[in-house]
Amino acid sequence: MLLAITRGVSATLNEGQLTYKPREPIDIELARLQHRGYEETLESLGATIVHLPPRDEFPDAVFVEDAAVVVDEVAVITTPGAPSRAAEGEALADTIARYRPVVRLTPPATLDGGDVIRIGTSLFVGLSTRTNAAGIDQLRALLAPFGYSVTPVAVRGALHLKTAATYAGRDTLLANPAWADLSAFKGLRIVNVPAQEPWGASVLDVNGTLVLPASFPATRSELERAGFQCRAVDLSELQKAEGGPTCLSILLNT
Repeated sequence: MLLAITRGVSATLNEGQLTYKPREPIDIELARLQHRGYEETLESLGATIVHLPPRDEFPDAVFVEDAAVVVDEVAVITTPGAPSRAAEGEALADTIARYRPVVRLTPPATLDGGDVIRIGTSLFVGLSTRTNAAGIDQLRALLAPFGYSVTPVAVRGALHLKTAATYAGRDTLLANPAWADLSAFKGLRIVNVPAQEPWGASVLDVNGTLVLPASFPATRSELERAGFQCRAVDLSELQKAEGGPTCLSILLNT
């Protein structure tokens, strides 16, 4: 069974951290409607939603992916790079523990789950403004006993690696090559996002269908030409907070 752990939109989302986007007012009620539409899309594609309530003390908590890295054998509670998000992992730990044994990163490590692309037993981790070398090293040490490799990837001009690139399945990486060093992804087909949609590289594979924001129709066309099935969702308010389809859930099989 495919589970999708999500968390509701905080009333304080307008106070969240921004790095590369200018601050725009976010309509919280519309953001909540869009978030529910996202959850319904995942449900329609076969996922069972584990919905957690909003945590208004954590403005960015809706971006639940950043708080944990989950593989088949274990879940790693992260230490997010923004100080205001430092406690989000512990707020998630009890829920994750229902499905996986839990281990933790510790300072001085910082790591956001949005910096982690998993392709089988290979993890590619963005060295970004939110994830440091200590975080990558600790993640490697925690996952090595289970046979996982961890490779750093330089990120530039984007919040997370998954802002710059995501794995679409079928040996294909969707990417904005201006925002990340793609040399680590040897042997993969690279589909570049159209120049007019630089933020379009974040897509979420749910049982073989790629979920992506409705604001990137040219990216959708590129993916469909490459043979992928796509489902567009309206995430306009959450995108104002530098969010995308990958960071709004943690997918895991049970």
